[in-house]
Amino acid sequence: MKRSTQVEGDGIPLGVVSAPANRHDSPLLEPTITAAAVQVGPMPAGAAMHLDRAYDNKPTRELLDERELHGEIARKGVPAPIQVGKRWVVERTNSWMDGYGQIRRCTDRDAKIVDFYLYLAAAFATVRQLIRRTRTLYRWDTRPTTRRLK
Repeated sequence: MKRSTQVEGDGIPLGVVSAPANRHDSPLLEPTITAAAVQVGPMPAGAAMHLDRAYDNKPTRELLDERELHGEIARKGVPAPIQVGKRWVVERTNSWMDGYGQIRRCTDRDAKIVDFYLYLAAAFATVRQLIRRTRTLYRWDTRPTTRRLK
């Protein structure tokens, strides 16, 4: 299974699209941006999209220009650690979503089932990030000292 995820700056998934394995990443960009626009509304003009080197091609740049988005795309031929930028937020979110076993071991062929598990993992990642945000924003005197949820 291949998936494309668009996240906001803190790692909350905005749009998720799945595809069969062994597909190229760049054709998934437009459906991912469209999925995020359906879920939360269109991206503001000039918003930055941090993409890996699979998106370093002319059709991707034309799509980003058409949607008035700024693409920070890793260059082919340059080692990845040197040009990481803010791509780590997306990778961290993907790692959170991989933490749910059904996503790691997904062998289903039915796209509805695959999308269900993918959206469920995205919901878990969203709730997890929202809980982390509230820990620092809302404090009280008798607040538990442990970060673990009970």
